[in-house]
Amino acid sequence: MVYRIQYEQNIPSTRNEVWNFISSPLNLKDITPPYMGFEVTSKNLSSKMYEGMMITYLVKPLFGIPLSWCTEITKVEDGNYFVDEQREGPYSIWHHEHHIKEIDGGIKMVDIIHYKIPFGFLGRIANALFVRKQLQGIFDYRFQKVEEIFGKM
Repeated sequence: MVYRIQYEQNIPSTRNEVWNFISSPLNLKDITPPYMGFEVTSKNLSSKMYEGMMITYLVKPLFGIPLSWCTEITKVEDGNYFVDEQREGPYSIWHHEHHIKEIDGGIKMVDIIHYKIPFGFLGRIANALFVRKQLQGIFDYRFQKVEEIFGKM
């Protein structure tokens, strides 16, 4: 089963400021909860995402056990959206769209995540028990950090 989560956040800033922040892989650690032990492990990483870019990470999502994760930036429309897809990691499918659009007084940022957990029935149980809740917690944290950086709308 492929699951879908969507998050929206209104940000009192400009398209350029928000885009420059979210499209830089160097900022990912700043908006990821510390308990995830998130670390970008790619060497000589560009400060700007581009199509075909591969980004490697180390995360500790469960019981502090380190896990390698690699995503590829598969689509970029500069100033509007980009897509990252998992190439190695915990999910059978991970497709994450990051959209921004202008609204009165700022920017609406929308994240759309499609994911699938391996192991069939056991994966569905894991999603119901903790995976979905953990993803929601990560995006709740991100929401708070983005408010701290850009302000509240």
